Amino acid sequence: MDRLTLLETLATTLDEGSINRAAQRRGLTQSAASQQIKSLETLLGHELLLRTPRGVKATRAGELVYAHAQSLLGGYDRLTAELDAQSDQVSGRFSISTSRFMAQALLGPMLMELDTPYPDLNIVMRIEDRLVDVVRENYDLAIRTGSLGDTDGVGRKIGELETVLFATPAYLDQIGRPSCPEDMQRLKYIQHHEDHTMGYFPLTRDGETYQAPIRVGFTADDTDLIMRAVTKGSGYSRAPRLVVQDGLIDGSFEEILPDHAAPNKDIFAVYPSRHALDRRHKVVIDGFLDRLRSSATSEISPPLVQDHAITA
Repeated sequence: MDRLTLLETLATTLDEGSINRAAQRRGLTQSAASQQIKSLETLLGHELLLRTPRGVKATRAGELVYAHAQSLLGGYDRLTAELDAQSDQVSGRFSISTSRFMAQALLGPMLMELDTPYPDLNIVMRIEDRLVDVVRENYDLAIRTGSLGDTDGVGRKIGELETVLFATPAYLDQIGRPSCPEDMQRLKYIQHHEDHTMGYFPLTRDGETYQAPIRVGFTADDTDLIMRAVTKGSGYSRAPRLVVQDGLIDGSFEEILPDHAAPNKDIFAVYPSRHALDRRHKVVIDGFLDRLRSSATSEISPPLVQDHAITA
């Protein structure tokens, strides 16, 4: 077995803190993953992992090997990406990471439509409401909103999403509808863990920005859980307009301070290397932006999209 495979299994195990979770991520059985780590320990002549009741952690030798493994694997991924970028063909395996919202509302449906024009393109999409490292975790592309996170890859802003503050009418009947940004203090904010409000939201009206106070009542990293909490009447939240536009139309949700604009949410494309952009990236990103533009309805203002050109 090649040494890069052994190093990748070790790095994944330490990232996950568990041989079992690493095996699942690598598509292996737990025994196969354990055998690969033993083979690496035999090859290097050092014990690399310590088993604990909470999982596994690196020995001192394991920490050294892990650091070099990250560098070697990242270099190999950049090498293969740059080789792929020399080809104009839209074919082969193409791995994408994105959030649940992006996958369900925009990216997933668009990717399924690529099968007809590009039958040799093998899309592998993982839905993860966390910020991945496209280099270390061997992704060709990640589509993210809000924050890039900690990654060795290259991020490029490709657009923006209009967002709104929203709640159920019943919750606003109970608490009282804010008439100005200062009134937001009365309401409980249901926050996504990526949001960094610092106690205030900048709301814009007629070119002026107002700082609306934020009182956080609940924080979660799962968008479905946040939507359920809002629907239950636990508070209000912020989301892309296209996510809640059906609820705004049928009255399930109500926009808060509709004459004030909430901050837009940036959309980023993240890839392993600035030299790694090839025809596949362009096809996927252009298709995604086309889908975003077409998501507008006549009843709701269209989502704001500001393109930043990508060349391949």
